[in-house]
Amino acid sequence: MAPPIALPETFARAVAGLRSTTPRPEITLEEVGAPQRLAPYAFALAATVLRDDDEVATGRLILLHNPVGHEAWQGTLRLVTYVTAELEVDLAADPLLPGVGWTWLTDALDAQDAGHRAIGGTVTQTMSTRFGDLAGPPTIGDIEIRASWTPIDDDLTPHLHGWCALLASTAGLPPPGVTALSDRRPAGAA
Repeated sequence: MAPPIALPETFARAVAGLRSTTPRPEITLEEVGAPQRLAPYAFALAATVLRDDDEVATGRLILLHNPVGHEAWQGTLRLVTYVTAELEVDLAADPLLPGVGWTWLTDALDAQDAGHRAIGGTVTQTMSTRFGDLAGPPTIGDIEIRASWTPIDDDLTPHLHGWCALLASTAGLPPPGVTALSDRRPAGAA
């Protein structure tokens, strides 16, 4: 059996920071296989966001590391994310949604002091109506946020907290410590 290959210290510290963070209770994180062709070293987390026991958003956060650096990254580490959530049709049709979705990411990183550079990405809003054998619920809307950025240092704890805040915003969760009012009305209420 071959001895284990030592990971670069920068990558090992970055992974340790991602593994050490506990998200809010509605968000479940699990380590998943990372793409192997994008960089010499990679690590990935998948997230599921539950609200009232329903899955309302999912995401993936991938850490890439190239010890010699990458010109487009402007560094040796790169975080790549994909977050998606189903939205109410009215919200999904709002022409301001892409800008708001992007702000959810940038504000979340800023609020956590997650220093970054070379940030870029896309926000996609879609509407779907099912027909025929796929007929089901009425029209549904979705938002997808795809982005990547270069952390300024290898302490990725603030980046993971920011990413979890992005997931919470995308899922429509109230801020931590705030209880959402139920949409249910008592029987007989007008």
